[in-house]
Amino acid sequence: MPNSSQLSLIFLLVILSCGKKLPTLENVDLKAWREDRNGCLGYRSTIVDDITQQIEKLKALSEMDLIELFGRPDVNQLLDRNQKIYAYYLEPGPACDNSKPEPRQLVLRI
Repeated sequence: MPNSSQLSLIFLLVILSCGKKLPTLENVDLKAWREDRNGCLGYRSTIVDDITQQIEKLKALSEMDLIELFGRPDVNQLLDRNQKIYAYYLEPGPACDNSKPEPRQLVLRI
């Protein structure tokens, strides 16, 4: 008969295996995306079309799934009724040396 620590381990494995798989975005290197904070390196601007063509894959994701996929947002806002806006700069944002006056952003409303 399994002891309580073995049962706890089995329970934990079952819980972790029940999570849904994050979508795969074709032609998008998510590691490079996360490394391009505020769009300063220019990678994000090269894949705008690839992301917009696959936007349907993002619609059913939870807040934590989006953060796991794209990393921490460059800008976030808290609105009324627990709504949140996460923004990722697609072009060099205000924190970059080569910033643009009004950089394009990927804006996700949760």
